Amino acid sequence: MIPEHLLADKNWRGMLYILTNSENLTRAVSPHIDLEECSVDFPALKRISKPWSNAEKFLLNLAMHLFSEQNKVNLSDMDLLDAYNKEIALKAIRLRFG
Repeated sequence: MIPEHLLADKNWRGMLYILTNSENLTRAVSPHIDLEECSVDFPALKRISKPWSNAEKFLLNLAMHLFSEQNKVNLSDMDLLDAYNKEIALKAIRLRFG
């Protein structure tokens, strides 16, 4: 269960939207995100994503960027996504910046 205060936070909201709408990402990243402590282990997320597809890596990188601008992402890589995941990415961007 995601705490309401995180869903209301612009930095958490977009990231959580991506991570909760992609079953593969949810399962893989859950051990590295502590919602009670409001912490994310970014180095671990980058490490576990090394063997992933380019599309999965893009979604993770976008999620991390929406959380913190220190995590850079190339928006042109959105071309790697299928229509379903592209909608997830666009909605997450709107949640963060809209």
